[in-house]
Amino acid sequence: MTTATHEQATDKSANHEETLGFQTEVKQLLNLMIHSLYSNREIFLRELISNAADACDKLRYAALDNDALYEGDSELRIEIEHDRDANTITLRDNGVGMNREDVIANLGTIARSGTAEFLKQLSGEQQKDAKLIGQFGVGFYSGFIVADEISVRTRKAGTDASEGVEWRSKGEGEFTVADIERAQHGTEITLHLKEDAKEFADDYRLQGLVRKYSDHIEVPVRMPKTETAKDDEGNPIEGSEVTTWETVNEATALWSRPKSEVSDDEYKAFYKHVAHDFSDPLTWSHNKVEGKLEYTSLLYVPGRAPFDLFERDGARGVKLYVQRVFIMDDAEQFLPLYLRFIKGVLDTRELSLNVSRELLQQDPNVDKIKSALTKRGLDMLKKLAKDKEQYQTFWNTFGSVLKEGPGEDPSNREKIAGLLRFASTHTDTAAQEHGLADYVERMKEGQQKIYYVVADSFNAAKNSPHLEIFRKKGIEVLLLSDRIDEWLMSHLTEFDGKTFADVAKGELDLGDVEDEAEKKAQEETAKAKEELVKRVKEALGDGVQEVKVTHRLTDSPACVVLPEHEMGYQMRRIMEAAGQPLPEVKPILELNPSHALVARLEGAEGDQFGQLAHILLDQAIIAEGGHLDDPAAYVKRLNSVLTA
Repeated sequence: MTTATHEQATDKSANHEETLGFQTEVKQLLNLMIHSLYSNREIFLRELISNAADACDKLRYAALDNDALYEGDSELRIEIEHDRDANTITLRDNGVGMNREDVIANLGTIARSGTAEFLKQLSGEQQKDAKLIGQFGVGFYSGFIVADEISVRTRKAGTDASEGVEWRSKGEGEFTVADIERAQHGTEITLHLKEDAKEFADDYRLQGLVRKYSDHIEVPVRMPKTETAKDDEGNPIEGSEVTTWETVNEATALWSRPKSEVSDDEYKAFYKHVAHDFSDPLTWSHNKVEGKLEYTSLLYVPGRAPFDLFERDGARGVKLYVQRVFIMDDAEQFLPLYLRFIKGVLDTRELSLNVSRELLQQDPNVDKIKSALTKRGLDMLKKLAKDKEQYQTFWNTFGSVLKEGPGEDPSNREKIAGLLRFASTHTDTAAQEHGLADYVERMKEGQQKIYYVVADSFNAAKNSPHLEIFRKKGIEVLLLSDRIDEWLMSHLTEFDGKTFADVAKGELDLGDVEDEAEKKAQEETAKAKEELVKRVKEALGDGVQEVKVTHRLTDSPACVVLPEHEMGYQMRRIMEAAGQPLPEVKPILELNPSHALVARLEGAEGDQFGQLAHILLDQAIIAEGGHLDDPAAYVKRLNSVLTA
């Protein structure tokens, strides 16, 4: 949340007026508002109406416990009018309003957390910055797209009329706050339009924008309408003009309307209101449940990720309404953490109107609704997956978050697994575009397992020596390189009746892909190399758990393998970086009996044998993505062999 610093201040005892400076990052954002969003300038009205609607929702909720907050005016509304001569637009609401502290702390707050991360990505390139702002949300500051000065008059509901506040700024680096008398609670914003924004001081233009962007707002948005009385012959009567207020939006909760009566454009506009996003959602699901548990949900999958996506403690969840009364933003109790990217609205009859976050944790209906919404969210993604291009957009944006699902939600593990996407040797490209169902369909005859390899990068995975036998046999292997992948695979035991196997752990089992003749030849080779294996184990001592010959390799001289249920190198590094000490694990060294270096090792004697054995082990660890305890010793041994 942004606040102001006291760069300069003047105290006037009559109205306590002071001038304060915006923080540096707010000045940057204002500059972008003015210069980077010119082509999107009409969205200012949508943002200001959304803020006004939120203020009305908050008053309605607060008044559940204290009806006096309405101050005799419970007909919540938003009013818009303009003055063509003064070149101004005024927007007012009779919502919750603000006191002086609220104005200084909150007025102009960016719509999302993560301000510092947002500012790091600002480049000065208008097209790119406009997209970033759209991803971030603009809120109140959008007014400066069309206005060279904004004034705000407000009073918090339930406070004395003398506690009104006026805020003024030209968006150039500072703003002024003064105490005023204000009889009406709520907020009034006046935009002093720029010369090139006069088009917005027009009834038809404003009405069109309300219907385009804010038709779904439940609070009525009203504009003045002047009517002239007419005589019996239909002629206007001079001096009989009467101004009335006309509601120009639908003013009904969009989610409460039948799906057949809501257009795609209306759904998209409502998403932008809920998510404070410029871009369209990828998909949505509108569902009404009746019976023992009655609720309506409207869930969206965004097209862009918020900046706080990987802040697991950040704001998330749906807007919660009880019988169309707003209760809270970001009600996180109704969706699991791995679906935190989903936005939307939940309206239910199953909770009391004075429900709080604490009470939500104790209500058994919350778990029932959460289970149902989780299923709805996963079904929405399954439907989206039918469009490969659209789903790839989703996966590139939110895939690493969805990978948290199998560990967090065992009851939906199989369903989540079907939504996962991976890179694979099937195409050898870094694109994570292969589903497990596709893999199973392509399995070789006699293949019984889903094979995968985990590495620190895609190239390390793609070039892992453990893949050599699989490439020779034409067996597909999933290439995993995200930081979360090893943790993910520890929670995936099987898919479609097929178990998973890490090609770098335990005994290699290709099932019926290998015939009996091949297996017999391997046994004979292992027996013939027993003496070599014994000598290498003696030379390496406690550096390895075991030495054996292998049939995994076709091009590499050696590889290291970890015990089947041992933590891999990638996960070990993550845990150690987090400060968690781990017991030492000794690898198994496997030698390729047909490789020239192994043949040279077999013919070596004395010290040279030991040097070569250690070099093969160190190279195998490096190829696996591991780190050497003593890199200098490896270099020294290698140089010794090269110069011998």
